[in-house]
Amino acid sequence: MTKQPSKVSSFSEVDTRRGFMKASSAIAAAGTMVAGTLPIARAAHSFGDDTIKIGLIGCGGRGTGAVTQALDTEGPTKLVAMADVFDYRMKQAMRAVKGKHPSKVDDNCKQEIGIEAYKKVLESDCDLVILATPPGFRPMHFEAAINAGKHVFCEKPVAADAPGVRRFLAANEKAKEKGLAVQVGLQRHHQSNYKSTIEKLKDGAIGDIILTRAYWNADGVWIRNRQADQSELEYQMNNWYYFNWLSGDHINEQHIHNLDVINWLMDSYPVEAQGMGGRQVRTAEDTGEIYDHHSVEYTYANGVKMLSNCRHIPGCWQSVEEFAHGSKGWCDISGGKIYDRSNNLVWSAPEGENGWEQEHRDLFAMIRKGEIPNEGDYGAKSTMTAIMGRMATYTGKKLSWDECLNSKLALADYDSLKTFQDPAPVQPTEPGKYWIPVPGGDTSKIM
Repeated sequence: MTKQPSKVSSFSEVDTRRGFMKASSAIAAAGTMVAGTLPIARAAHSFGDDTIKIGLIGCGGRGTGAVTQALDTEGPTKLVAMADVFDYRMKQAMRAVKGKHPSKVDDNCKQEIGIEAYKKVLESDCDLVILATPPGFRPMHFEAAINAGKHVFCEKPVAADAPGVRRFLAANEKAKEKGLAVQVGLQRHHQSNYKSTIEKLKDGAIGDIILTRAYWNADGVWIRNRQADQSELEYQMNNWYYFNWLSGDHINEQHIHNLDVINWLMDSYPVEAQGMGGRQVRTAEDTGEIYDHHSVEYTYANGVKMLSNCRHIPGCWQSVEEFAHGSKGWCDISGGKIYDRSNNLVWSAPEGENGWEQEHRDLFAMIRKGEIPNEGDYGAKSTMTAIMGRMATYTGKKLSWDECLNSKLALADYDSLKTFQDPAPVQPTEPGKYWIPVPGGDTSKIM
């Protein structure tokens, strides 16, 4: 639930845009949180036509794309600070952003390198920060951004383990109290085709929901080879996708999108999960410790099942889609099409916008009007849904929501990492090899 903020003691504190940043904990009205619904609070001041200054933490492909899209939004914007652990990513990002928006990069834009470089961005005068580092660092960065009084756009997922989810949720409560906007990169919530389809389903277009299905089956992603002069920590952070403490496995990093859509439809989160998975083709030294396939059966409190499947194996059936089956018909959610029980098409959604662009348009437009959206709770709980699925496939056990969310196992001590010379949270068992969970085996490194 959204907490009621304390009142501003003096109108003069919110007389300017800077005053708004200092006193944005004043909110005239607050909405309650349900899955898939954007709670909106009203701030005492809006940005209007003032410049919104942006900081970027994480200059990889998604971070570069996100800041470029943010600078594309209506109204004056400026990139004033950037941070990444790798210099080459910083340079690539700067070239890309300047190539698209040369007048929107501040002449004195901070460019900070290192594991702790994010702190310099938060010390800048940016109004909003984009968090796009590997997900394992998200709770620490998000907490620091909220403590620094910044509005936040953070990429999904928001954590790699249960302690990280709880840390993110706690920081999100502070964001509500302080009147800070929080948006999570689950962009389907901002696409009209998805929104209209979910609305039709909730209005009973296919009757009572009986079964749902969600898929992210594709070839896989990039691999970054180990370099001779890299420390173990530097190698893992560069090849981050393949290490759980950084990505949370591909069920968390990618499949979260599909899981989130079903949570949105159900207005809830699974209470139970069981599944199976493994490494069929990810056997080389450069594929770290994650699985290449997961198949999970989730159960919601009302008994409805979600059959979830994600796979990174070339040459197989590919699908990035969500489906719902009901007493009166069924729906291709991602395709925005509803069919009756005889498989006749009875409704089609309007064509949707580019969600990655629209989510930024929505966020900046709301902030300019003085509205304070918060997507943190459902972003965190959909992340936990993915982590729960990983726990189920790694253990081979039937697990409850509560035991997964309350797991004490932290995959890394993120706050302790300062330089590439620090020990990596995961150490190889032999050169290029790492411990891989075996269902039915040791669960101490999983739960």
